[in-house]
Amino acid sequence: MILTEEHRALQETTIKFIDREIRPNLDDWEAEGIFPAHELFKKLGDAGLLGINKPEKYGGLGLDYSYEVAFAEALGHIPAVGISTPIGVQTNMCTPALAKHGSDELCAEYLVPSVRGELVGCIGVSELNAGSDVASMKTFAKKDGDDYVINGSKMWITNATQADWMCMLCNTDTENGPHKNKSLIIVPLKQKGVSFSKRLDKMVLRSSDTAQVFFDNVRVPQRNLIGEENRGFIYQMKQFQEERLFLCARTCLNLEEVIEATIEYTKDRIVFGKPVLHNQVVHYKLAELKCKIEALRSLTYRAAEEYVSGQDVSNLTSMGKYLAGQLAKEVPSECLQYWGGQGVLNDNIISRYYRDLRQTAIGGGASEIMLQIVSRSMGIHP
Repeated sequence: MILTEEHRALQETTIKFIDREIRPNLDDWEAEGIFPAHELFKKLGDAGLLGINKPEKYGGLGLDYSYEVAFAEALGHIPAVGISTPIGVQTNMCTPALAKHGSDELCAEYLVPSVRGELVGCIGVSELNAGSDVASMKTFAKKDGDDYVINGSKMWITNATQADWMCMLCNTDTENGPHKNKSLIIVPLKQKGVSFSKRLDKMVLRSSDTAQVFFDNVRVPQRNLIGEENRGFIYQMKQFQEERLFLCARTCLNLEEVIEATIEYTKDRIVFGKPVLHNQVVHYKLAELKCKIEALRSLTYRAAEEYVSGQDVSNLTSMGKYLAGQLAKEVPSECLQYWGGQGVLNDNIISRYYRDLRQTAIGGGASEIMLQIVSRSMGIHP
């Protein structure tokens, strides 16, 4: 994948939007522990940024996925993962399967207004005891007349308390195995039987509302099924490819901005009569980290190019997600060291990056799961 003038124009538009609509409000949203999702998403929708690779018949731009990757990378300009992640949930986590496999009726009801930013979506996969181990989930949808009746709960749900609908993975069969008994169903959240925990008090993603969602005999029309029944696990595994590509691309620019902020700070921090940046150990370390980030970008672009050509990139995206998670731990930690005592104060950007980016090695599949996928492709995992 090579960025064209069109890709760069999209990134420039996105960065200008971030500077105008997001950065001035970040500190307030971080302090409040929530951002106005409907307000922000409507502005993103009006700018055409929520449906970049969604079909034109559903209000999207109809561009190939390389443009979504360019957009995701530009979102790394937001110095708070608690904002970029919810945007990614809307564009790359709860809508891909709907756009590919949902009926025209279902897409008209949920995808079209989500592309416009009129509805906020969320993805419901993880449960309290089933995070990376997707097959272990317990939430069940039982047929009753023309409806599904859903009971269970979903955990760590981004956008939870503001979302209008959830793309939920749940069990719909008791006889088939754990990979053949699950379905993806669109569940409206503003209805009887849906309740929420209080917003989770997290170290990471402070500006994002995250909660556990409970379902007590929640009735959903069977027409809300995405694609075929009991093929949800397969659809979700494919949906994970876009989620992980998004995370890899976004992380590249996040990490570069960590380094840039550190360069600017260490130019002015004087220790023993000279700037910290003028120590060879510092600029060599920053150069080393920059090399690693560029390796992540190259892997991400290769995966994106193969994805656009229709190939299965689950192995490449797992490699990229693992590398992104490792660098998300390494880069902020190494850079924070050069900030000295200032680095551990919450009002410095480096401490926010240090907290927020730690999530990269956990959310969307833990690093250990990524290595499991890669080792299986090598024929060395039982």
